[in-house]
Amino acid sequence: MLSGGVDSSVVVYELARQGLRPDCFYIKIGPEEQEEWDCASEEDLEMATAVARRYGCSLQVVDCHREYWEQVTKYTMDKVKAGFTPNPDVMCNRLIKFGAFDAKMGHSYDLIATGHYAQTETDGGVKWLCTSPDPVKDQTDFLAQIYDWQLEKALFPIGHMMKDEVRRIAEREHLVNSKRKDSQGICFLGKVNYNEYIRRYLGEQPGDVVELATGKRIGEHRGLWFHTIGQRKGMGFGGGPWFVVKKDIGRNILYVAHGYDPAAAYQQSFKVHGFHSINGMPLPADVTFKIRHTPGYLPGKIEPTGSDEAFTVYAEKPIHGVAPGQFCVVYDNRHHRCYGSGEITL
Repeated sequence: MLSGGVDSSVVVYELARQGLRPDCFYIKIGPEEQEEWDCASEEDLEMATAVARRYGCSLQVVDCHREYWEQVTKYTMDKVKAGFTPNPDVMCNRLIKFGAFDAKMGHSYDLIATGHYAQTETDGGVKWLCTSPDPVKDQTDFLAQIYDWQLEKALFPIGHMMKDEVRRIAEREHLVNSKRKDSQGICFLGKVNYNEYIRRYLGEQPGDVVELATGKRIGEHRGLWFHTIGQRKGMGFGGGPWFVVKKDIGRNILYVAHGYDPAAAYQQSFKVHGFHSINGMPLPADVTFKIRHTPGYLPGKIEPTGSDEAFTVYAEKPIHGVAPGQFCVVYDNRHHRCYGSGEITL
């Protein structure tokens, strides 16, 4: 999969250096309204074309636009409307990059190489998703919902490298995109503001903003979906700072706590449901985990709640901004092997 970015371009270089000539594919997800949703897709394709041509590889565009908007975008809007905190990048990997692409083209291949910062290892016939040595760029949390058959075919040629090393290779080899910045934000939004996008699809639904500790009404929100648990900036209420600490979906109330670091913004235990195990291996009691894309891993314990797909996580220390809908990604206590992820519920 060749996106036109530095990482996947260095993947092509690495494979070519080994004497291989991979077939390259550019996945087109594209926005609905090209004139407003400027995703720089034309530039991406130009870069991908130049890299493929340099190494004598074929390049084919695979159109996954409809699948992306019907599956990933729908998932995102459904979760936001229900008051949850979704992660569209996680579902894009599962449903599009390793899903719709495989159905259209990938099924004809034994291995599919990507520019993800992740590694794999096989132990006793079981293939594991493993972390990259670069803690900032590691992307196993975004891959923790893929299926075992998808992992079996996955190849991560730069997963053992640091980002700086990848960038140096691109510059040394004079790749056309060696100076290009990494993409940021949610890919289907392009340059459109996230809240504006939500307003366009979900509209507004005003309701009360209430201080959790006192029950005092401090203002009005325009819709619960414009706010996330742990949010502090962009609140627009006087007498702050305020933290979002809770949502009451049924009564359409946004609860906030006052102060720069209120205790109500922290939580030491939470439930996880619908846990997706990548390779079916049982979870240990002592784990490390992430609830958002950060360099650090949080130590904790897992206690089953009567179902293989549900459990309670007990963190060693209180955690800021635990929100329903976030993915809790579970690793071994060396934060090396990734078991999978499940959705947080409070």
